[in-house]
Amino acid sequence: MFELVHIHLIRSSLHFSKLLAAVVLAAAAAGVSCGKRKPPLPPVPKVSQRAEISGFQRGNKVILSWKMPAKNAPAGDVQHISRGDIYRLVEKAASPLTLSQDEFASRSAVIASVKIRDSDFGTKPYTYTDTLQFAGQPSRLRYAVRFVNSAGQKAAFSNFLAIEPAPKVAAAPSDLKGTVTQDAIELAWTAPTTNADGTTPANLRGFNVYRSDSKAKPGEPLNKTPITESEFADKTFEFGKEYFYFVRAVSSGTGDTPTESTESNIIELNPKDTFVPTPPSSITIAASPTSISLFFPPNPERDVVGYKIFRSEDETLPKAEWKLLTPKPQDANTFQDTTVEPGKTYFYYVTAVDKFDNESEPSETVTDKIQ
Repeated sequence: MFELVHIHLIRSSLHFSKLLAAVVLAAAAAGVSCGKRKPPLPPVPKVSQRAEISGFQRGNKVILSWKMPAKNAPAGDVQHISRGDIYRLVEKAASPLTLSQDEFASRSAVIASVKIRDSDFGTKPYTYTDTLQFAGQPSRLRYAVRFVNSAGQKAAFSNFLAIEPAPKVAAAPSDLKGTVTQDAIELAWTAPTTNADGTTPANLRGFNVYRSDSKAKPGEPLNKTPITESEFADKTFEFGKEYFYFVRAVSSGTGDTPTESTESNIIELNPKDTFVPTPPSSITIAASPTSISLFFPPNPERDVVGYKIFRSEDETLPKAEWKLLTPKPQDANTFQDTTVEPGKTYFYYVTAVDKFDNESEPSETVTDKIQ
């Protein structure tokens, strides 16, 4: 009997211990501590660790670019980006396109390590220029970027960018010059006679002309297709604005795709309008009993903003002493003079004024008499 009671007590004690442990675990799982629930922890920010790289050939260079993540992880975090390693693999053009990350890692070489600063983040494009040393050799280049933290731990490779550089690309144009005229900025340059690797003749299909309103901005092409002459007239410019120009030669690249050279010298122009309009012409005149009317066609200059009308009763009077009938240049191509008197003869001339206050020479004189 004693043994049965003793066994029953032991079993009861074990059951109570298990029950108490379950309650403690449930309370811990529910976050119960001294009767208060702790606030949830904020989510850990995630930073993209894999870049998407793109690029193209320009002359004897390959221009690589990729977008940085929106922001960096905090310093000391395993995902904090400290630098970017740029890899290059040189292989035969006929090599298999499929390539694993392990194969790329074992066969490629780091050609540059670029320091990444906090100011580089914000999905900004990051660029790197690789100068080719393989001119004339049929090869394929593969590039990749890999982010590295301050402890030297490496993220995954970016995509593998494959480029088959054209073996012969024309050298850059030279001696670019610009002349400002009333209707255009006339550009002229010297065409290259060699390729970027020094071989001849130059692989030349034409030229692309670029313009920018800031030296810090990339230029925009002014021509839609390559031009074959070593000159170009920019008729879309505006006086009073600053412009930067450069030219690139265009060659037949791999697969006959157009491939540009590097830039010519960059020229800066700030065209000022010092060109006076041509005098108005073909003026006709008609008199009525109470007025005299003038008619003339618009001036050909696109920047003419108005016309001044002058009158005199003495044709021999110096033009500077004739009476100005329009205190402000008028934009109309007709004028009616109602301040005339019967029996008098009047002489008129007209000048054109552009938006920079350049005034033309006087037009031919016209005359009529009020009867």
